[in-house]
Order: sequence, then C-alpha cells, then structure tokens
Amino acid sequence: MIHFYNQESNYLPTKRLVLRRWIEEVIRREGYQAGEINYVFCSSDYHRQMNRDFLGHDYYTDVITFEERESRVEEGIVNGEVYIDVATVTDNASLYNSLPINEMRRVIVHGALHLCGHRDKAPTAERNMRRMENKYLKLLREEML
Repeated sequence: MIHFYNQESNYLPTKRLVLRRWIEEVIRREGYQAGEINYVFCSSDYHRQMNRDFLGHDYYTDVITFEERESRVEEGIVNGEVYIDVATVTDNASLYNSLPINEMRRVIVHGALHLCGHRDKAPTAERNMRRMENKYLKLLREEML
C-alpha cells in the first residue's frame, strides 16, 4: 500500500488515489509489485537533517529514497520510503521553468524508480532516469484524462 504523509510541512498531493494507481503501475511495468511505500513530504530543514544523518551529505536535495532492497531482490516486492523536500521541489520548478505540480510529479516517480533499483549518479544513468521519468509522466497524463 502506498501512503502519503507530511512532516514539518502542510503539503500533501492532490488526487492521491490517481497517484497511488500510477505509482503502482510504474512499479509493475518495472517488473515488481508495490508493497509498503511511504511518501513523506517535509520541510527543508527536516530533509537536510535526514541527508546529514543517514547519507552524510550536508546540502539540500529534492528527494531521498530508502529502499528495502532485500524484499525487492528476493520477492519482487518494492518497499521503502521516499522523503521529498517540498520547498526545494518548488525552487527547482522555477529553476527548470516547470510548474511546481509537474516537478513534484517528476520527483514522486523519481523516488519510485529508485525503489525499483534504478540509479542516477553516473551521466548515462542520469540520462536513463530522465528518460524513464518522462515516459512515466506521459503515462500519468494519459491516466488523468
């Protein structure tokens, strides 16, 4: 089951039922089944502290994903948590000349793809991740019509 929470933020996405179905479909198309997945929309300070505490990085970022790799590899079930810094997503939307809702959806699917084992640190992996994000964003637009 996919859940949406907030932490030190008032933000929760709209159309959560559509988003749940979309995320489940993305995961299914990646060859897995959605298990317990929590999306947590949080403040920049909370998110940055998580980045420091768990990843050893002292900077702002839009999304941090914690996957339960063992269940994915052994059982084909995707479990994990996706933490999203709402303010950074909004700032990035301006930076990339995008609407905040579109940037939020990109970050949501980005987290789902990380849960499916995709990485984005190397240039080629980053290009592949962007291509998958675009493909699945198109799927969401089709579902919402």
